[in-house]
Amino acid sequence: MNNSMLMAGLGWLGTIAYLTGYILLCFGHIKPSQRLYHLLNIIGGLGLIGHAWYLQDTSNILVNGVWAAVAVFALLRGNGMKRSKME
Repeated sequence: MNNSMLMAGLGWLGTIAYLTGYILLCFGHIKPSQRLYHLLNIIGGLGLIGHAWYLQDTSNILVNGVWAAVAVFALLRGNGMKRSKME
């Protein structure tokens, strides 16, 4: 597997994580205070940062870095300590 395929896979992982978290939230399957929501945002952010880094896309690195950092902060602060039904 070459670097291009690996980075594309990382980007898709991030995309799927972001969308899964948002869809679960919108349809009431999880709440924003649940750990799963924040973990999906962290995974999504890191995946998309990896892909953006490979492409040297600084605006996407910034926005996904901030998004992931907010999710990490929320977990550390205790906002994401409720377990979801899916965990």
